[in-house]
Amino acid sequence: MARHVRTRRFEGDWQALTSEQRKAFVAALLNFDADLAVNEFRPSLGVKAVQGAPRAYEMSWAPDGRATFEYGEPASPERVVIWRRVASQEVFRRS
Repeated sequence: MARHVRTRRFEGDWQALTSEQRKAFVAALLNFDADLAVNEFRPSLGVKAVQGAPRAYEMSWAPDGRATFEYGEPASPERVVIWRRVASQEVFRRS
């Protein structure tokens, strides 16, 4: 399993989520970790590179929920995922 690190901005976003949104993200995170272990993400997670942001990726955790992340240093003995943002799709359109 990967080690997960959260940015301050992610933490602020997390506090703004409803409890239902948090549960949905945690459920998606279980699938994310399982897929990361085999290096192939299921289509329902919608993992893709973020245009114009080198090293940044996006994951869908709900029909209107997105989270952005990047990978930590490749030299690390364990995989590190750095979570940058988590919110509704509308928040990302305004950012």
